Amino acid sequence: MKLVTQPTVKTLGDYAYEAIQKHFKKTLKWEKSVKKDEDPEALHQMRVGMRRLRTAVTQFGLAVDVSKPVSDKNIGKIARCLGNLRDLDVLKQSLENNYKPKLPRKEQESLQTAFTALAKQREDVLLSVQKTLKDESYKSLKDLLDKWLEKPSYQALASFSIQQVLPDLLLPEVSNFLLHPGWLVGIQFVDSEVKIKKNWKPEKIEKQLTIEGEILHSLRKEAKRVRYQMELFSDLYGESYAAYLAEVKSIQEILGTMQDSAVLSDWLADVFKSEIQTELPTLATLLTENRYQSWQQWQPLQERYLKAETRHSFHLTILHPLSGVSSV
Repeated sequence: MKLVTQPTVKTLGDYAYEAIQKHFKKTLKWEKSVKKDEDPEALHQMRVGMRRLRTAVTQFGLAVDVSKPVSDKNIGKIARCLGNLRDLDVLKQSLENNYKPKLPRKEQESLQTAFTALAKQREDVLLSVQKTLKDESYKSLKDLLDKWLEKPSYQALASFSIQQVLPDLLLPEVSNFLLHPGWLVGIQFVDSEVKIKKNWKPEKIEKQLTIEGEILHSLRKEAKRVRYQMELFSDLYGESYAAYLAEVKSIQEILGTMQDSAVLSDWLADVFKSEIQTELPTLATLLTENRYQSWQQWQPLQERYLKAETRHSFHLTILHPLSGVSSV
């Protein structure tokens, strides 16, 4: 006779514990290297670990019972400090690898002023990171998480099976993402129907980004938030979910490229105390082209996610996690 076995039912509490433990350990793994400023990759990994830990603590806040210092606000403060340093490293890598080799010699020489300013700025931000990682608030956060992982405490909702509550956890996040005003940048409504203007010239895109670039940047942050939350539950869904997750990641990256280019332009203008077209005309043109290409990638995704069928399908996907029941 064939035995039928039910797999152990995993609860919301189980998932909360695993996620918090995983991302806390990842954060700690890179801490020593970050303090010594040994490797830009260590900083990147610690920042990602801290951001994902923040997502886990926030996402599972209704299931876990943790001390007040283990909060979205406190973890976010540390993540932002790490992020400030990481942003400078990304800026330097972008200048050195993506742009400098394409510039004429005169502009390459002018860039040295920017690299000198960047190095000085980085020294100051590094000191801030090292101070943050020595502060009592950071030590307290680590200590409290260690104690919680050793002896976890939960709220009543933690006893639900994960499949039972998963749609209720994710749907509000997906709704916030889909209702973000960033989707409406550059579109018109005609009789309540969305009309997307296409074949934009670079000058028009630049003007639009000057006016509404911050709204797109906000959508990028929302996409990243949804991506991190969805990634917590990748193993509980199938191919459709994986496809939406990949698109959310793509949206985040395209809008990120657009934003990084704008930030670089503003930072260089601040360093040279003038519009960069004056000091670095070739680089200014490259940055404009970069934003133009990103816009071409963004518009098809924007159009797709403004369609009712895409949005409904996304919601339906979230509503149907895998059952988790199997037989042997």
